[in-house]
Amino acid sequence: MINGKNIIGVRLGLLITSYPKYVLLTVLLITGIAGIGLTCLQFDSDYRVYFNSDSPELLAFNEIQSTFSKTDNVLFIVSSRSGNLFTADSLKAIKELTEAAWRIPYSIRVDSLANYQRTTANQDQMNVANLIANADQLSADQIADIKKVALNDSLLVNRLISRQGDVTGVNVTFQLPKENAAQTIELVNQARDMARVLEAGNSDLKIYLSGMVVMNDAFIESVIHDGKILVPLMYIILIFVLYICVRNWSVIIATVLLVLLTLLSTLGIAGWLGWELTSTSIAAPTVILTVAVADCVHIAVSQLHFMEKGEARRAAMRESMRINFEPIFLTSLTTAVGFLSMNFSDSPPFRDLGNIVSLGVFISWILVLVFFPAIMCMLPIKVPKKNRAMPQFMPQLAEFVIRYKDKVILYLGVFTLLMLGLTPINQFNDEFIKYFDEAMDFRQGTDFLAEHMGGLYTLEIAIHAGSEGGINDPVFLQKLERMSVWLRQLPEVKHVNTLSEIYKRLNMNMHGDDSAYYKLPQERNLAAQYLLLYEMSLPYGLDLNDQVNISKSSVRTIVTLANLSSIEMLELERKIKAWQLLNMPEVSMSMASPILMFAHVGKTNIGQMISGSMLAFVLISMMLIWAFRSFKLGLISLIPNMAPAAIAFGLWALIDGMIGLSLSIVMAMTLGIVVDDTVHFMSKYRRSRIELGHSSEDAVRYAMSSVGRAMWVTTAVLVCGFLVLNLSHFTMNSTMGLMSALTIAVALIMDLLLLPALLMKMDSWSFNR
Repeated sequence: MINGKNIIGVRLGLLITSYPKYVLLTVLLITGIAGIGLTCLQFDSDYRVYFNSDSPELLAFNEIQSTFSKTDNVLFIVSSRSGNLFTADSLKAIKELTEAAWRIPYSIRVDSLANYQRTTANQDQMNVANLIANADQLSADQIADIKKVALNDSLLVNRLISRQGDVTGVNVTFQLPKENAAQTIELVNQARDMARVLEAGNSDLKIYLSGMVVMNDAFIESVIHDGKILVPLMYIILIFVLYICVRNWSVIIATVLLVLLTLLSTLGIAGWLGWELTSTSIAAPTVILTVAVADCVHIAVSQLHFMEKGEARRAAMRESMRINFEPIFLTSLTTAVGFLSMNFSDSPPFRDLGNIVSLGVFISWILVLVFFPAIMCMLPIKVPKKNRAMPQFMPQLAEFVIRYKDKVILYLGVFTLLMLGLTPINQFNDEFIKYFDEAMDFRQGTDFLAEHMGGLYTLEIAIHAGSEGGINDPVFLQKLERMSVWLRQLPEVKHVNTLSEIYKRLNMNMHGDDSAYYKLPQERNLAAQYLLLYEMSLPYGLDLNDQVNISKSSVRTIVTLANLSSIEMLELERKIKAWQLLNMPEVSMSMASPILMFAHVGKTNIGQMISGSMLAFVLISMMLIWAFRSFKLGLISLIPNMAPAAIAFGLWALIDGMIGLSLSIVMAMTLGIVVDDTVHFMSKYRRSRIELGHSSEDAVRYAMSSVGRAMWVTTAVLVCGFLVLNLSHFTMNSTMGLMSALTIAVALIMDLLLLPALLMKMDSWSFNR
């Protein structure tokens, strides 16, 4: 295919350079129509978007949520600076916060020390009342009594109060009509305002925020941060790098305009198609921006190269398009294939990222071949000076490779094998809470919560008695209690919120608060009466719907956990299932939670992305073999394209060693990108050998001088673009950016050192003419 003679490129170049004004008007009209779709583009901040609608874990979670109350919440974490929350002022503030939380829109339940339903015996009756009844007139004895109850109640400690009594929680549960970004932002902003007011009136209190609604807001915050900081920063870096490497303002202006039109068209079409952006797919504009620049640089550098030799501007552009048309087509195709392989991901946002970037690559390819030559024919171009620093360096590098080709192959080969040997050290693992940067309020609040009280990590266990009213069966209650006791003994468990504790407390209350009766009722009818009496005594919004279903046939036990990695979470799930099969196999049980869902999707995503990367690798290999019309050359080209990922993951084993959900897609994502420089270098090498009749050494010199500078510039832009992603507060994007930048940087070294050395070494191979 790449034969130095390109009829399509010649004809297209002639047409565009002859009628540049009409071409520009047509492009602007079409991109303008496409850009209208931006008004239809939506952002989804719900964490559930990371799971397929038919995911077993998501289905189990939704079933538990529909059977019992939802767990969308904002948790106010109230900390005492002095280390003692049990003072009149602090308890009054907690009471005020509890009452104010009811006024937040869509709140359906508020749980705190203030409204915790304390049950006590009154002769043969049972009293149910708020733990903090009258916060304005608390005596020292009352405060001491409240502290004694709070720090000795197993349903409170590590759930709503820390063991030391210095941190407490006010948990607000919401029934949201439909999750959307504006609604989430409104709720969290109102919660923050309440926290600020409370802190201002109580110097001893410091308030953090956590919970699932706050987590959804953190997704939104990361997007807003990236939009305000990363995209403008990327444009600044783009202009700076282009100026340093090209020093031609016409090229810079044309490239920036092309990128803007590419992003406008891509996101506009995404809007027309009804696609939604997420915290992951929002990285698409930055990736498209960096990828789009590469082809512009190759076209521009070749044009400037021919102008240095005395060609007129439009003639130089036509020649540039002739020699670059097919390489650009091939590199765009391989890049798109690499990103399309992300459709193997088990997480929809990563599929969306791959599809949006692939669409952007296609649009960029069209604009590079149509818009960019047209505008370069309209803008004034100063004939570049000769003997630039970059061209001087490239011949020196060519001579180095020619002289030491055997050593280059040996040393780089050994280094690649060493890094490949380190890759198994990487552990396929993830830590959900680390998806968010430590600078984010949500991360700070959640870390503080995990350190001082129960954490955000939970596991919801729905246990089914199998019949209406079956939860009152003493046999079932004994099994529920056995499991609760066993769960509390696990080192990763911080708290178990279980109905069996309520039954034991009620039984004690109905026997005059005699601690000897702090045990489960022995009769079904008695247990049912206790529960009915208790439910009838509970105030509005504090019923047992969060633990018991309507038919009294199922209960939900919520296990609060320490911050666990995905491997630890999956191991905990396995242990619970094994215990259930051994101790109560006849009882039906289901488990779910957001953390468990992320653990499962991370595990399955890794295997699926390996399959996707392998398919992309095979397809790209076939493309290169077909493009060069040579099986041997196609195989040679694969070596510098396989090595970067191996080296990058080997280095990652030394840097971090943990591969999570985001890094599992890096190989597929970068595979198509790293091929670009290989294709451009080999096309120039082949043109020199076949079209110009040069020796292999002279072909290396020609390729280095004609395309080496463009390779440096495009790699610099790509690396900077992905490093900018590393500044994201959403660490899934930042680690993905860092790893991609590392892979692309290694690829440049391989293409400028290993590839020419291999080509010369295999110079005895025949070339198709």
